[in-house]
Amino acid sequence: MHIEEIFRTEHGRILATLIRVLGDFDVAEEALQEAFEVALEQWPAAGMPDNPVAWLIGTARHKAIDRLRRRARLAQKQDEIARHLELLAEEEEAPVPEDRLRLIFTCCHPALATEAQVALTLRTLGGLSTEEIARAFLVPAPTMAQRIVRAKAKIRTARIPYQVPLDDALTERLEAVMVVVYLVFNEGYAASFGDRLVRHELCDQAIRLGRMLVELLPARAEPMGLLALMLLHDARRETRLDVAGDIVLLEDQDRARWDRAQIDEGAELVEIALREGGRPPGPYALQAAIAAVHVQAPTAAATDWAQIAALYDVLVRVHPTPVVELNRAVAVAMSAGFERGLALVDELDHGGELDGYHLLSVARAELLRRLDRHTEAAESYRRALELVSNEAERRHLERRLREVAS
Repeated sequence: MHIEEIFRTEHGRILATLIRVLGDFDVAEEALQEAFEVALEQWPAAGMPDNPVAWLIGTARHKAIDRLRRRARLAQKQDEIARHLELLAEEEEAPVPEDRLRLIFTCCHPALATEAQVALTLRTLGGLSTEEIARAFLVPAPTMAQRIVRAKAKIRTARIPYQVPLDDALTERLEAVMVVVYLVFNEGYAASFGDRLVRHELCDQAIRLGRMLVELLPARAEPMGLLALMLLHDARRETRLDVAGDIVLLEDQDRARWDRAQIDEGAELVEIALREGGRPPGPYALQAAIAAVHVQAPTAAATDWAQIAALYDVLVRVHPTPVVELNRAVAVAMSAGFERGLALVDELDHGGELDGYHLLSVARAELLRRLDRHTEAAESYRRALELVSNEAERRHLERRLREVAS
């Protein structure tokens, strides 16, 4: 295992333990960075230690002690140093699994803005640099740095506890954590802005976080559903764009190139989540079940749209949102007829809850196109083009518009 691989796979575990011990995000991050710098200097010549994680924690602890000593310019700082020395002397040099849970629940505390939760989670548990996070979300690095600094300050000044919520609050807070993880995945899977539709690095980070939640909360079904959902969607990543970077729709993708190992893992997780999640199952498990039906069909024509529509019927009761209603309308169209699905889409359009959501206009345009109502389809494609912000999606919609307007 190389130093770079250890950084990628163990950064979150080590940092979570250091934050608990030191009680400060910045001191822990700085100490860990220094420990990795020492490793880069020493390990190539001396060889990697038998337990590199313990070595890094121990080195980071000593770096933190040195840093605190250097900062001790006033007499009252001596108490702070003594407290940290006492804590560090008692600490075993091994990550505690619960530390990562403490860290993610702290990063995703409801007192923080969603943007700050995402940024802080990727920075601490994901190990991404501020520049990498800023680039992924297409904001200037100073803006992202400011979000992270403010989030840490909020945790400090509001004294947000570094702990896992008690059982009565765990389910509610876990939902917020999963929302953050899924936000990261969705931004990677279908980027909101920019030239690229898919940002693989964000998908990978979200899946890593999902695996962590399943590992740390093995008795909870919804983290399994979330991980399954991400795996099943991500299994198609290599076929979603052509060589020119243009969108390839699900029905036209080369299924032989899908990641079958990932599909099998996701499908197995779906079964466990549905079996152990109680009745009714949770929204992530249901969405994963829908994704499993799609990717397990041998061809697009063999897709069991009736089963998908039935699953959406359950999902809309469990998690009634306008976007779920829209997806259900499409499933109904594919299973019970385009006219029936279009009527459901029009109801949503008239309800106004999805104003500004370009996929509503896309769904309406696609159904009108399949019904050979090309003039109306063109109007809906134009509306979608007014709202879309991703360039790959824009090119796809422009191509569709040319087809129906010719």
